[in-house]
Amino acid sequence: MQNFVNFYGPSIRSKNAIYLPAEDAKVSFVDVRDIAAVAVKALTDDESSRHNGKAYTLTGPEALSYYQAAEILSNETGKKIGYVNVSEEVLRLGMKDMGVDDWSINTFAELFRLYRKGFASQLSSAVEEVTGKKPISFSQFAKDYAQAFK
Repeated sequence: MQNFVNFYGPSIRSKNAIYLPAEDAKVSFVDVRDIAAVAVKALTDDESSRHNGKAYTLTGPEALSYYQAAEILSNETGKKIGYVNVSEEVLRLGMKDMGVDDWSINTFAELFRLYRKGFASQLSSAVEEVTGKKPISFSQFAKDYAQAFK
């Protein structure tokens, strides 16, 4: 979720839009606060051995399209934010103009190909299983970080 602040924040603040080649792909965005909570629990749990040798798939509680994410951000910030689906070529040109290296551009483009194929839409209950708390929703994230988008 924090990618919306760190990577998409500049275009949200300056152009009220997110520009990505995701089409209508759904992504189960996860909040870094949930990732940290799972790590803390796994490393400090009195029964830490129950985590030995395990790999957890961490997701948020819902899979959302970028259109839906933009709508939620709009509602929570009071500012109309849109999602603009761009071509992979536009993504590549934009990243190149920003000085991003070819390896990173190729990796990012491949990530969005996987998103469009549905590989990022799966949901997991691991955050709740490990921490005992439900994962943070995108709406809560948007409320908590609303100032970062203004």
